[in-house]
Amino acid sequence: MKVGILAQRGNSRAAFLADELRERLRESGVEVRVDTETATTLDIAGTPADEFDSTDLVVSIGGDGTFLYAARGAGRTPILGVNLGEVGFLNAVGPENAVDAVMDEVAAFREDGDIVAREVPRIAASGDGWTEDPAMNEVTVTGTRRGHGGGVGIEVRVDGSLYSGGHADGVLVATPTGSTAYNLSENGPLVHPSVGGLVVNEMVPESGMPPLVVAPDVEVSITLTDAERAVVVSDGRTRREVEPPTEVTVSAADDPVRLAGPTSDFFEALGKLD
Repeated sequence: MKVGILAQRGNSRAAFLADELRERLRESGVEVRVDTETATTLDIAGTPADEFDSTDLVVSIGGDGTFLYAARGAGRTPILGVNLGEVGFLNAVGPENAVDAVMDEVAAFREDGDIVAREVPRIAASGDGWTEDPAMNEVTVTGTRRGHGGGVGIEVRVDGSLYSGGHADGVLVATPTGSTAYNLSENGPLVHPSVGGLVVNEMVPESGMPPLVVAPDVEVSITLTDAERAVVVSDGRTRREVEPPTEVTVSAADDPVRLAGPTSDFFEALGKLD
């Protein structure tokens, strides 16, 4: 069995726990790969996180941002999130239980040849000749700058039917997981993980429609006008500039993220947002 470990950057506590997990796994005969930056801290050989898709389990140690980074390289490999005291919607395991939780997954893999995992949807933006990396939280389509004198002209369609149009800072499309992230700061609704919908949320429209929750398999198309350039951003990490007039489509990605380990308490995590 192969396990990849990715720890939050610049967090000595995360690096210490990564080292503890590494030693425990190696004692059990598990091949362990540690992300390059953490490996440098521990003075051991490292593996780029984008190669963790060849492992059987990925352990993310830190907050939701670390988990999102791990998901980018994990592919369909299940991810177990260890929460180091942050909000932790994606990280259900506390550090005091991390070793036991990981070893439970190792034992299950050795017995069954697989790890039981829950699937969480991702979305992807595409345009004329391009497709962005899948996003676990949200895709935003905005003008190159926000506020007075910025923004972009938009028309938003859901499965081809016009929902809204006008001028706005941009449009955000979020998964249920992402409803508690950027979407929330844009006054979008919270969506419980059990609800398989997408949020369509206009960002500071001059005159627009309220945020909308739609089915997970719809296609949201955003036609951009009256701006020299616009920007498509996935999970706050990958950024692509486009030139209006153009159309950006957001829809479900082929590969969901697979979550291993116990389920986090959504309402307990919400309490940490205050």
